[in-house]
Amino acid sequence: MDPLEDTLRRLREAFGSGRTRPAEFRAAQLQGLGRFLKDNRQLLLDALAQDLGKSNFEAEVSEIAISQSEVDLALRNLQTWMKDEKVSKNLATQLDSAFIRKEPFGLVLIVAPWNYPLNLTLVPLVGAIAAGNCVVLKPSEISKSVEKVLAEVLPRYLDQSCLAVALGGPAETARLLEHRFDYIFFTGSPRVGKIVMAAAAKHLTPVTLELGGKNPCYVDDDCDPQTVANRVTWFRYFNAGQTCVAPDYVLCSPETRERLLPALQNAITRFYGDDPQGSPNLGRIISQKHFKRLQGLLGCGRVAIGGQSDESELYIAPTVLVDVQETEPVMQEEIFGPILPLVTVRSLDEAIDFINRREKPLALYAFSNSSQVVQRVLAQTSSGGFCGNDGFMHMTLASLPFGGVGASGMGRYHGKFSFDTFSHHRACLLRSPGMEKINDLRYPPYSPRNLRVLLVAMEERRCSCTLL
Repeated sequence: MDPLEDTLRRLREAFGSGRTRPAEFRAAQLQGLGRFLKDNRQLLLDALAQDLGKSNFEAEVSEIAISQSEVDLALRNLQTWMKDEKVSKNLATQLDSAFIRKEPFGLVLIVAPWNYPLNLTLVPLVGAIAAGNCVVLKPSEISKSVEKVLAEVLPRYLDQSCLAVALGGPAETARLLEHRFDYIFFTGSPRVGKIVMAAAAKHLTPVTLELGGKNPCYVDDDCDPQTVANRVTWFRYFNAGQTCVAPDYVLCSPETRERLLPALQNAITRFYGDDPQGSPNLGRIISQKHFKRLQGLLGCGRVAIGGQSDESELYIAPTVLVDVQETEPVMQEEIFGPILPLVTVRSLDEAIDFINRREKPLALYAFSNSSQVVQRVLAQTSSGGFCGNDGFMHMTLASLPFGGVGASGMGRYHGKFSFDTFSHHRACLLRSPGMEKINDLRYPPYSPRNLRVLLVAMEERRCSCTLL
């Protein structure tokens, strides 16, 4: 038998046996995931440094701590999340039990990217396990060191009859997608997202697609340029700009641009020194292919800050571009690197129009001392997430859903949203086998009187009676 077929059969049999359904089993798996993170912390830090040049600080904050936090949250709330959710009833069902039961889908596939190879693999895995599913995990082959740890070490901490790690590149992923899964969770580019969705459609498999796009960042004239520069610099160049929610370009007036440029230069120098290439706090580009692509984007517009690169180290300096044309490649594709174009607009109206003419982004940012300006950008645009006067800090709240809209994706996760994503919400009504006389109203022969009574009984309303 084909090894992949055998693996999928084994996982389906485990799910069919009911093994993953008890809360005790789910909690034990989540505890195993927590031990994996604690026991292998240094191994994971080293792997992230090898793949992306991530500093320990960035790796702890954006990879390990977030993953551990999701595990802890799921363990604290698992029993509550799993409980049947009672719903309101109408007069016709007052003596019945109506509720939503959260059931696992079954066998789910999680396809993870390379830019946050631990976080974006384990956070959805927490939701899938908490919801009681069996999982095929497909880490990115591009972040090789983390892939090796996930393939060789992670399974030791989990029940291997309920989890499998699949390796390989695009060809192996395409083979995986030929098989039927009960749910697919994909994080990556819109281009590959379309391939995943087309494959899922053949089996009518539901999907969550966490994609990307060009995230706008509007900077109002009424702002402190250095405060804005500090915050924009940090979240643009974090992980060497290889972040799906990083700002892809800044929209501001020509006057604000001239105030921002020295402030950005000051922030870059303060954060990464006079020679950012020697800074231990700045990451590296994941691969030569992506390095070459980014190097090509440095030719767009005019380099105002940075622009240096070193292929031997896969290093690209924190860069700011000005005088960029809308038709240039840097404004047509997601940058996914340490390059920030400043695009000038004449007014807030023009900025909002600029944003709304494009695909809906995964994230949108607005900086202003005026809350009315921030609120207006929020009210008149659409995006997966929004943050006023800061970067991707909304990502640190498990109480907020993370996901895209339109071309930036579909579905959501983090915290309880992850549990809900990997759960089928089953509508349930349990009625009495007796009291048949009550049902005479709905049976033929029909009459106008019975219709009137039945319509009243079917209206949803709160009942103040204390019979139940």
